[in-house]
Amino acid sequence: MKALNASLLRGWQRLGTRFLPFADVATPDLPLGRLVRLSLFQVSVGMSAVLLIGTLNRVMIVELGVPTSLVGLMVALPIVFAPFRALIGFRSDTHRSALGWRRVPYIWFGSLLQFGGLAIMPFALLLLSGDTEWPPIFGQLAAALAFLLVGAGLHTVQTVGLALATDLAAEETQPRVVALMSVVLLAGMVVSALIFGALLADFSQLRLIQVIQGAAVVTMALNCIALWKQEPRDPARTARHVPQPSFSESWAQLREGGQWNRRLLAVGLGSAAFSMQDVLLEPYGGQVLGMSVAGTTMLTALFAAGGIAGFALSARALSRPVDPHRLAAYGALIGAFAFAAIILAAPTGSVALFFAGTAMIGLGSGFFVAGTLTACIRFARKGQTGLALGAWGAVQATAVGAAIAMGSVLRDVIGGAATAGTLGSTLQTTVTGYGAVYLIEIVLLFLTLAVIGPLVRHAGAPQQPAPQLDPRTARAVEPTPSLAR
Repeated sequence: MKALNASLLRGWQRLGTRFLPFADVATPDLPLGRLVRLSLFQVSVGMSAVLLIGTLNRVMIVELGVPTSLVGLMVALPIVFAPFRALIGFRSDTHRSALGWRRVPYIWFGSLLQFGGLAIMPFALLLLSGDTEWPPIFGQLAAALAFLLVGAGLHTVQTVGLALATDLAAEETQPRVVALMSVVLLAGMVVSALIFGALLADFSQLRLIQVIQGAAVVTMALNCIALWKQEPRDPARTARHVPQPSFSESWAQLREGGQWNRRLLAVGLGSAAFSMQDVLLEPYGGQVLGMSVAGTTMLTALFAAGGIAGFALSARALSRPVDPHRLAAYGALIGAFAFAAIILAAPTGSVALFFAGTAMIGLGSGFFVAGTLTACIRFARKGQTGLALGAWGAVQATAVGAAIAMGSVLRDVIGGAATAGTLGSTLQTTVTGYGAVYLIEIVLLFLTLAVIGPLVRHAGAPQQPAPQLDPRTARAVEPTPSLAR
């Protein structure tokens, strides 16, 4: 009986590590409880993103009567800070501190920025809606300040938080840690959307103030819990007499380690390709396929489920010697088939095909994000993880913001021309505007494949370390030239 029990126990252990992608992510130096606690900063980032892009977008237009163009401008303001993520990551790599911390100060001040922006945001929105005797400019400036503070805070927290996670993780577990952090971000966005929707179902201005300021308190609490006793103190590493390179010098050193221009170009193209449809899926389902509001609300869940599956499968694949560029290429290919399925859903009238395409978009984007993130980490020099992650985040966030805006504009322009008969009677339908955007996304994904192709290691190709590269990353040097919606 004892032998049978021991055999069953070993079987369950093998089953867990084989089919549960994060079962073996923990190490003796970074136990699972500590890792999950650290990932809470992604929950706060996801909550802020849902609040800015989803909940407040609808509330400002419908309940508060703010002009749509002004809402679009306010929602786009946080993207202003996206290009600075590389600088933020670099500063956290080279921060001078008598206390011996590099990452903690940036996560702390990023949390303060998030808290401050969310704390003043509800009152700024009330001023913006015109429910005051003050001139409109005051409401516009106050709302702009609130959105800018939240945007600066979430970009700082996410960039430096991911850098801290990779600092703490062993090299062989870094891909799974990155995938776990991404899954927590998606889960945080889904849960936050459900909670905000329930709390604001019976809308009032007082309830709006309570919800947003409650989110500010929760953000601060989650980030403090995530940060507590995570980064070890090392005053010798952060002393002021230690020479530190400039940003330009560090960037030049980072680019010596591999095809960084090509890698970041692939990140930008792929991120834009997966994001142009971000605000078009629900309208497409309603206007083209005649789906109900309840039916279109399933799309967010399907997209999130596909993304979680993509990250989970990526974590399992990257635990073996799999080229992360190849994984990202698989994600782009899956995305191309996904958009093709969504286009075909219109002439066939198939809601099931539309649902399948939505889930495949999440799956492909999960592969792509996990692959490109892991590639940036693996090809970063020692001590430049923050800079590498910041560069990835700057390109990815900027591409996503620009693609969302461009997708909406293209849909309106092409769709308007089509319905007016300018493009001919064959294309004089509502589908034309949406289909054009999805076709552009397919083209962008094939461009992504063309850019990322030379980065993929050929089977059996020798791996020669680049000169002056740290031994920790020497094995990852390329032998050949290399976001949640």
